[in-house]
Amino acid sequence: MLIIARYIVILFGIFLIGVGFLILLKPSKARTYLKQAGSTNLINYTEITIRMIPAAALVLYSEYSKFPEILKYLGWFMIVTSLVLYFVPRRIHHRYALMCADILTPQLIRVTSPFSVLFGIGIIYSVL
Repeated sequence: MLIIARYIVILFGIFLIGVGFLILLKPSKARTYLKQAGSTNLINYTEITIRMIPAAALVLYSEYSKFPEILKYLGWFMIVTSLVLYFVPRRIHHRYALMCADILTPQLIRVTSPFSVLFGIGIIYSVL
């Protein structure tokens, strides 16, 4: 189980790096994806459920990582916020996503790219 958790954490880091490059190279596409958050029951609950997989992996593998406390708290934060999102009405979640997409213009969303890439690299580094 620990080996699976470790590889899920690594895949999560790779995902974050990929998102960083997506928002750098295709910010309009990233905004389109953001606008879809919570747009349908299927998208909303699938997104929340999938988000809990790397969260659980972070918690499970945290004590074997280079930064056990950070990974544990990050994983629990993701789990708790996911559970909260299960109970937030989908329409509110979707309105929030649309509001964020309006604020994050293509130029502004590009500014967040390095943070996503560095965060992904940090996640991977912590378990290698």
